[in-house]
Amino acid sequence: MFPDSPHMQIALQEAQSAAERGEVPVGAVVVSADGQVLAQAGNRTRELHDPTAHAEILALRAACGALGNERLAGVDLYVTLEPCPMCAAAIANARVARLYYGASDPKSGGVEQGPRVFSHAQCHHVPEIYEGIGAVQSEALLKAFFATLRK
Repeated sequence: MFPDSPHMQIALQEAQSAAERGEVPVGAVVVSADGQVLAQAGNRTRELHDPTAHAEILALRAACGALGNERLAGVDLYVTLEPCPMCAAAIANARVARLYYGASDPKSGGVEQGPRVFSHAQCHHVPEIYEGIGAVQSEALLKAFFATLRK
């Protein structure tokens, strides 16, 4: 379920779709405890003119809507890039059980980098965290996207 996770493959497809829309290629998938995909999304900040329209936020919103609850107890979140501080806080507030992410984000990450949101006393819920799942593919998408912008 780790290196070749089908759920991370869906997140990577969402990231690729985001790149094709001109968005930073990040994808996220919310999965129920029984393995059902509840929601999936890619970044849409430019398309929606919304700085909060990160893949994780969009997927969490959709999953909450699907379940009719603001809490996502027992769910897993797969995301291609280490969540930023905003997304990490949303993950904690939604009570996500497990977070799986691909590439680390030394510049803007909020989990293992920077503010390390889950390590603060103000953080009322900390998910289990598994990093590096699909990291090679996630990093390749990001590098290709930013290389294209530099041309």
